Amino acid sequence: MTFSLSRHLLPWSLTLGLTFPLANAQEPETAPASAETADTVMSEAATEELKGLPLDDLRKFVEVFDRIKRAYVEEIDDTTLLNNAIRGMLSGLDPHSAYLEPEAFDELQENTSGEFGGLGIEVGMEDGFVKVIAPIDDTPADLAGIEAGDIIVKLDDTSVKGMSLSEAVGAMRGAPGTPIRLTIIRQGEDAPLEFVVKRDIIRVTSVKHRLLGPGLGYVRITQFQAQTGRDFQRAIEKLNKASDGDVKGIVIDLRNNPGGVLQAAVDVSDALLDEGMIVYTEGRIKSSRLRFTATPGDILEGAPVIVLINAGSASASEILAGALQDQGRALIMGEDSFGKGSVQTVLPLDESYGLKLTTARYYTPNGRSIQALGIEPDVLVKRARLTEINGQPAFKEADLSGHLSNGNDENEDGSQGGDSVSDTEALLNTDFQLREAYNLLKGLTVLNARATGD
Repeated sequence: MTFSLSRHLLPWSLTLGLTFPLANAQEPETAPASAETADTVMSEAATEELKGLPLDDLRKFVEVFDRIKRAYVEEIDDTTLLNNAIRGMLSGLDPHSAYLEPEAFDELQENTSGEFGGLGIEVGMEDGFVKVIAPIDDTPADLAGIEAGDIIVKLDDTSVKGMSLSEAVGAMRGAPGTPIRLTIIRQGEDAPLEFVVKRDIIRVTSVKHRLLGPGLGYVRITQFQAQTGRDFQRAIEKLNKASDGDVKGIVIDLRNNPGGVLQAAVDVSDALLDEGMIVYTEGRIKSSRLRFTATPGDILEGAPVIVLINAGSASASEILAGALQDQGRALIMGEDSFGKGSVQTVLPLDESYGLKLTTARYYTPNGRSIQALGIEPDVLVKRARLTEINGQPAFKEADLSGHLSNGNDENEDGSQGGDSVSDTEALLNTDFQLREAYNLLKGLTVLNARATGD
């Protein structure tokens, strides 16, 4: 289920008080003036409250409730009817507001903690079908080849048409090791595709890192969880240690990152910014109007940053990309992001039930709302396959008979012995967007070194 950009659970509850005046009530003939005044004020307040209620619609609701209760082909209890009514109210608002019944309430907390069961995909609804927002790294769905933008039309032999999102998610969950067959429509494919995916316990590693080259780091953020900000800083510290304290620049990979906790995106942004606005939110209620600004201290001390995004980058990913773009702190590469610019707040109703309600839109430092638009990259780089062109072998100085040696310990092919193709090189050879980001980062670090005189 899509649980995007939600703040931590807040101890809020919603109550609705209805005060109806007593039509036949009479005041005591000898009532003191103060009591009479109080009664008048209470009566006026009750009248004003009634004026604000859609009484005709409420009567219609009660009548429908009563008719279903008495005439439906099967007996149905009051709780089921009321829960269905609440679900209907929320499903008609926007794709991200939802009534959280016990199972969904638990799933939300699991999703932000980083461990839950299932296939490992973030999904939403589109035209009555389930749309993959993003597969989560190293999960069964990711390893099976599910991609962002895929439309799931069947689960085993059951069509998802007519299912609610929670019903579809429930069908995809199950005991670890049990398989499920997904029938998928993918843009660019002439026929539906089928994938058999084995369910598993999903343990999400929020932040991964590695060196792409001397002093050039790569940080992959798969999802924004409560501890992501801390894990990001630790990743930079480890890259610094591996580079003898000299990280010259990094690539932050947010592709297919569906978002997560708002504060986590703020924490990562803050780690890279010395000052200025990170993000602000605007809503109808005071508590939904928030401002987040950076505190002094840039963990990379101004070293170049490139951020990779694509259509699977949503919500908190867009907050990070938007903040770094508007503040001129990073170059954004890749493709347009998903465009989820709304904030959901979880409102507990009791220990088992809650509301996930869209309460605000968020805005980048320059006042951009990316709702339904997305973040546009500074450098557009679409997915592509890298293929080497087979040509005639190059004729070089080393091929000349009697050529001079280079006087160093290096081999004449430029290597220092051993394998010439590392895991990192293999990764760069299969990921065109990352390769382009790496090449650009190398150029930026050279320019940065010249500008600083290093």
